[in-house]
Amino acid sequence: MKTLLNLTLLLLFVVGNTFAQSRDVSKRGTVAASFLSNSQGARATGMGSAFVSISDDASAIYWNPAGLAKLQGSGAMFDRTSWFADVNYNFVAGYVNLSGMGTLGLSFTSSEYGDMQVRTIDQPEGTGELFSATDAVFALSYAMNLTDNFSIGFTPKIVYQSIWKMSSTAIALDLGVQYVTPFDGIILGMSISNFGTKMKLLGTSNLVLLDLDTKTSGNNDKIPGNIQTDEWALPLNFRVGLGYNFKITDENKITLAVDALHPSDNYESLNVGAEYGFKDFLFLRGGYKSLFLADSEESFTVGFGVKQSLLDNLAFKIDYAYQHFGRLANIQKFTLGITL
Repeated sequence: MKTLLNLTLLLLFVVGNTFAQSRDVSKRGTVAASFLSNSQGARATGMGSAFVSISDDASAIYWNPAGLAKLQGSGAMFDRTSWFADVNYNFVAGYVNLSGMGTLGLSFTSSEYGDMQVRTIDQPEGTGELFSATDAVFALSYAMNLTDNFSIGFTPKIVYQSIWKMSSTAIALDLGVQYVTPFDGIILGMSISNFGTKMKLLGTSNLVLLDLDTKTSGNNDKIPGNIQTDEWALPLNFRVGLGYNFKITDENKITLAVDALHPSDNYESLNVGAEYGFKDFLFLRGGYKSLFLADSEESFTVGFGVKQSLLDNLAFKIDYAYQHFGRLANIQKFTLGITL
């Protein structure tokens, strides 16, 4: 166990320092599968995406797999995101506690772009063909408590993207740790997300017919060729966060969180968030995303949730989040959850 812990911390440190350096440019738009940076879970989104230390539901598979270790029983959630330009994302996740042998989690993320018309220079109004695009991630998580206060988690995953007749696949790994500090109510969390292979779109769309000598007539003007595409890295992200839980009374609870982010495709920033809980039934949330990030369209977030316990170990949750996105309007998230 000690060796595993040391290797995990060493890998977090090495990977973090690999891209923890000053940059003159943000590198925005230089990664593949940028949808991997879209937050999952309405609760986390409503708290400004400051969730790496708080992670305590099925969305921990996305934020910090170490958070799964402290979950009891089993649970699942379905999250739907209304994104820009009529694009939707679906996130389905579940976990089961293996009774002293750790916690196993499973998630699947998919996109909904809808069908689009194939347009060419000769037929700008459409050829009659339709095409679509797909983003998808399949992830399997495992987390365990090394001590009463320290947990680690791992999430290997397969990332897939396609557009029309081209597709690409990558393999990635998320790592995370959570530590309940000696200071009452304060939790420290760290995670590395999307550490994996690069993506390169390939398919029949790469095949073209060329005329190698346009000035000569009678030659073969349909020489088969292949359009070369470049490889692009996944959006690597290093998060460090602090969470603070405290009770005002037995019926009133407040959670505060702050995350520091260092992504490979942008500058550093902070996410901050808060949640007020009443009788473990009604929850109000607010936060601010991308603090200190110049020219960011992301800003404030708000949300709420309702939890209904039916039996001692059965509860249903409904969560909603709204995130303001400046000139890009807003995104909205709805999450249904169940715990057993």
